[in-house]
Amino acid sequence: MKRANRPFEFVAASYLTRIRAERAWTLGELGGHLRVIPENSIFFHTFQSLESHHYTAFSNDFAQWATAACNEAVLAEEFGAIDLRDFVSLADLRQVLADTMENFLKKYPQSADRPAFEPFYFSEAIEVAVPLQAEAFTLAELSDGIAGLSLQTLHYHFINSRLRLHLKTNDFSNWIEDTLGFTELAERLDRIDFYTNTLDGVRKEILRTFKPWVQR
Repeated sequence: MKRANRPFEFVAASYLTRIRAERAWTLGELGGHLRVIPENSIFFHTFQSLESHHYTAFSNDFAQWATAACNEAVLAEEFGAIDLRDFVSLADLRQVLADTMENFLKKYPQSADRPAFEPFYFSEAIEVAVPLQAEAFTLAELSDGIAGLSLQTLHYHFINSRLRLHLKTNDFSNWIEDTLGFTELAERLDRIDFYTNTLDGVRKEILRTFKPWVQR
């Protein structure tokens, strides 16, 4: 069994939610806020909210509000079509969200000032990450560690890592390729769909992908 010369270091992560002062009663107000709210609010309403929207039609809060509170199905579909897997930068994601809103209002200017059924409350995620006293030097140890992670910590290592690394990959794949040289395995992990799957389903798929490799 191959042993790495540098361990994978597990981190315990949790996310505190803080409600911000900004709120939007209209699409025009939402569009204005999208340009200026902090990036951790963009993160909360997209990457972080992905965890809670696996069983709904849309995977971000803006799409949910557009359809539920504004009855704007076209805009909801446009927001919902923004695939978070394409982004490794919150600045780039903000630009696409704001441009989507701006382009929609150019087509449908009458929608800009129509009051919603309820306001959109902007929130932000405050990440708390603490190193665990747990390391992995082999795939077997990494597999065992992943099996015991909380879902928020799995989210940190497998999804949010894209924003830290600025790469379309995750902490596990990055370590596997860099220290063990298992490029094929790393690429297989990168193809696991976290977008339409639950986090528990993602964990099971990771462990299934590891299984044929743990004795190498």
